Amino acid sequence: MFKHSVTAVGILAALVCAAGCKKQAPPGPDVWATVNGQEIKREEVEKYYRSRVNPEGQEPSQEEALSLRLNILDELVNQEILLERAKRMALEATDGEVEDKFTEAKSPYTEEEFQRKLKETGGTADDLKRDIRRQLSIQKLINKEVVSKISITDQDVADFYNQNRGQFNVAEPQYHIAQIVVTPRKDPQVRNRKNDDATTDAEARRKCAMLVERLNNAADFAQLAMDYSEDSVTAATGGDLGYIPESALSQSDPALKKAVLTLRPGQVSGVITSRESYRILKLIAREAPGQRELSDPQVQQSIRDALRNRKEQLLRAAYLVTVRDDAKVVNYLARQVVESSGKLPAAARPPAPPAK
Repeated sequence: MFKHSVTAVGILAALVCAAGCKKQAPPGPDVWATVNGQEIKREEVEKYYRSRVNPEGQEPSQEEALSLRLNILDELVNQEILLERAKRMALEATDGEVEDKFTEAKSPYTEEEFQRKLKETGGTADDLKRDIRRQLSIQKLINKEVVSKISITDQDVADFYNQNRGQFNVAEPQYHIAQIVVTPRKDPQVRNRKNDDATTDAEARRKCAMLVERLNNAADFAQLAMDYSEDSVTAATGGDLGYIPESALSQSDPALKKAVLTLRPGQVSGVITSRESYRILKLIAREAPGQRELSDPQVQQSIRDALRNRKEQLLRAAYLVTVRDDAKVVNYLARQVVESSGKLPAAARPPAPPAK
């Protein structure tokens, strides 16, 4: 009797284990992770992977490529968790909000340029709208659950100033500068909104002449920089270089320093020719040396911005941990990487070419 009971319990345990193991098996080789049963497929990871790897640059090693794919997959897992939560809280972006953002994204381009850009990224207009909906929905969630909880008091600002007073003592004149850069060569790293890249000296000169004409007709400097500047670091921020001390200007091209020192705040330079590029500069502001007091509105705002950014980063990271704890995540690709001792698992190998 006792022996039969043990046997029955053993069979039951085996059945339960088998059922549990079956649930953990990958739904298919193209499914790299699931979030609460929602699949994240290989093709989605690969789409983002292609957008982050320079096709004209050095090919990443197998380990580097696999590490990047794992990082992208983890980002998509986090997005899916946040998106599901946004839906549960009725914070999903509306069709109207998505269309407005989509129209804004298209506005810098002609229809031909926009379609070419989509083709280069391997996406469609529907893919872009889906990404926009995800981003807007997640931002609504973060605004409600994180940003709305941040409070910076006057005492916080005063305490930061008193503890970091030396940071607000400007030792020498500083110049707040923005730039538009044009180079006479093809550069795969160009990331302006129009994907506009001069490839010869003649093209670069024509482009500079066009920019000068538009600036003379009161075009917005920051918008032109975002559309046309060929500096991959500053184009996205409207060409903004921040505050540059006069000593740093002295170490730059003498023509650049001369242009900056002759500009008044708000003025734009002509085209400055250097050995490797053409530049157009705008002097946004000039700061004289000396101690900046807490009563200065710019000092207060810079402190508030710094404290708010710190708190938002901290709360965002903590919030992500808490919502991830509540989710059921299975990362099949990561499991296979461990099981293969870091070698390229079968799931991540390039598909075999079709048989002839």
